Amino acid sequence: MELKYYKRILDGVKTAVIVADQNLKAVYSNRAFDVLFPRQKSRGNIGDFFTCAENTKKCGQTDGCRGCALAGAFEDAFLSNREISRRVVHQVKSGSNVHEVSFSLKVTPLGGGLCMGAIDDAYELEIARELQTAKNIQQRLLPAGKWAGGKKYAYLYLPCRDIGGDLPDVYTAENSAFGVIADVSGKGVSAGMLSAFVKAAYDKKALSPAQAIANLSVKFRELNLDERNYITVAAVRIDGNSVTYSMAGHNVPILLKTGSGITRIMLNSPPVSTWFDNPAYFDDSIAYEKGDILVLLTDGVTECRNYRGEMFGVDGAIKTLSYSRTADDFIKNLESNLKSFCSNLNDDITAIAFDL
Repeated sequence: MELKYYKRILDGVKTAVIVADQNLKAVYSNRAFDVLFPRQKSRGNIGDFFTCAENTKKCGQTDGCRGCALAGAFEDAFLSNREISRRVVHQVKSGSNVHEVSFSLKVTPLGGGLCMGAIDDAYELEIARELQTAKNIQQRLLPAGKWAGGKKYAYLYLPCRDIGGDLPDVYTAENSAFGVIADVSGKGVSAGMLSAFVKAAYDKKALSPAQAIANLSVKFRELNLDERNYITVAAVRIDGNSVTYSMAGHNVPILLKTGSGITRIMLNSPPVSTWFDNPAYFDDSIAYEKGDILVLLTDGVTECRNYRGEMFGVDGAIKTLSYSRTADDFIKNLESNLKSFCSNLNDDITAIAFDL
């Protein structure tokens, strides 16, 4: 009866608590711990309870366990019979995904061959797990294939934080390939939520890129956000021998590489925002021939700066495109060049390229 009473008390506290014996077998965990580390097993090693990505059947004994701060903290507490505090960096499993979490662990000897581990920053760890879940969801919003409307494409998506504010999308409608690249204001969680809105609200049934952007503008206004929030968009429809395009405040040119050189395509129009009462968006078109390459970029590419403050610029993108033979080749070259140019990205970087 007394044991049940103590368990009820521990289940009511917000600090995540786990109790293990000298063999690193977990004998108890409270509700806060189980929320942070949801697992399949009700019994097992501490590795099972912490959803460790290593082989947990021999917790603390495999090559992957060498230097493990988690097992080491418990072992040191048992050997020294004193409280041990460690900062733990830990690889955990979440479904089929593996990701890294870090937390502060305090292990206290209880006597009787037991030690109690308490996570001091459980709230921060819970936020980190939620951000990881959001990151996984956002990854699922990215284009899944390599073909659309009979056109092969490739894309680059490098968020500067765990959650990005750029959105690349490619799809097929009426046998045509469509490409959309959007850049929302801000960074981090708020930008990620706004990019998810774009994914859901963009009208893929509209055959006119300008109409799709106009419809997105109407839905954006229904959010009733303030003037700090906005979206820039570049959208294309690729037909048999022409590309129809439209832009909304997207100041980065669309690039078309042909046998005679590279064309920079610009179209002035306002971003999707609440800044104007009746924003107007227009379609324009350009012809292409088989073998050409079409590229859409966000300003994270052109405004990427190196340690000297120099920008990669449109010229950097054009130079990369000039010696790239295919869409896939361009995307690989662009990523390599950007990472060589700037070791620390300070904006989301996104690009889509089509083989025409």
